[in-house]
Amino acid sequence: MMREASARPLPWSQRSMAQLTLVRFREFLREPEAVFWTFAFPVILTVGLGIAFRNKPADVLAVGVVRGTPAGDSIAARLSSVPGLRVLVMREDSATQALKTGAVALVAVAKSSGAVEYRFDDTRSDARLARAAIDDALQRAAGRRDPVTVSESQVREQGSRYVDFVVPGLLGMNIMGGGIWGLAFAIVEARRKHLLKRLVSTPMRRAQYLASFLFSRLFFLVLEIAVLVGTAVLFFDVPVRGSLVQLFAVCLAAALAFGGVGLLIASRAKTIEGVSGLANLAMMPMWVLSGVFFSSANFPRMAQPFIKALPLTATNDALRATMLQGAGWSAIAPQLAVIAAWLVITFTLALRLFRWR
Repeated sequence: MMREASARPLPWSQRSMAQLTLVRFREFLREPEAVFWTFAFPVILTVGLGIAFRNKPADVLAVGVVRGTPAGDSIAARLSSVPGLRVLVMREDSATQALKTGAVALVAVAKSSGAVEYRFDDTRSDARLARAAIDDALQRAAGRRDPVTVSESQVREQGSRYVDFVVPGLLGMNIMGGGIWGLAFAIVEARRKHLLKRLVSTPMRRAQYLASFLFSRLFFLVLEIAVLVGTAVLFFDVPVRGSLVQLFAVCLAAALAFGGVGLLIASRAKTIEGVSGLANLAMMPMWVLSGVFFSSANFPRMAQPFIKALPLTATNDALRATMLQGAGWSAIAPQLAVIAAWLVITFTLALRLFRWR
């Protein structure tokens, strides 16, 4: 009896769903461009941004001191021991030329009265830093005492770097792109080739066809998370302080929600140009507003309710809270509610609006 039960074939509906999902896998793997943009491009972007915005020691500021007087030589000697400064002693005409060309951030000139003149461009941030460092060194050398004693404690924690901030944003952006671009283009291409018209004559249910796109996304989602997060942890030591189960759950919910958006966009579009315009219209505001490369808090307060309601904003906020802060389920519950709302609304509308012809 046990053998007969195990040999019993699957119901038709389950076999059709499995075959439809398998078709999605094959279509994806046969497109090298899709594989590149899904897996290789996020890794290349992560490595590039991680190298460009890596934490570096403080820059050494080049400053010039006009020589020719004992006071000038004394200033140069005092500043040569200041960390972060590279002192160049030069003639006045050479110092003026170096300041014009940006070779030095500031020129210090000793006056006959004993005063010191600082020549610099106040619009340059490095010039302002040089002015503060030089003036502090000279004032201390002249006997100035600070009324308040201060101390320093240097703290370098993972999670505060730019690469730590941008990796969750790139992961969210990749999930959005795969859900919207991947699903919308595949469906419109099938409609354009009249494949949908043939499928409508089969016993297959509409929901099964649309759900097969979402299920296929789940398989590639695991690879996307492993490749992107694994690269960030391996090469840049990006922290993952929260639960991996919670991280995957956020990515899963986001993938389903963006898949619903992609299905909705493709429900009526008939041409590649049309679906491209609709996809860009949906994604462009989220690229700018949802905090992929910089914090969404930079936008005005009156715009924050709209920004927080975007699915990519909720995804990025939940990913950063999980990875960088180690937040639990209760902390990301509002973001998960936003993502779930987008999933239910878009998939329901896609089922009602979807056209097979």
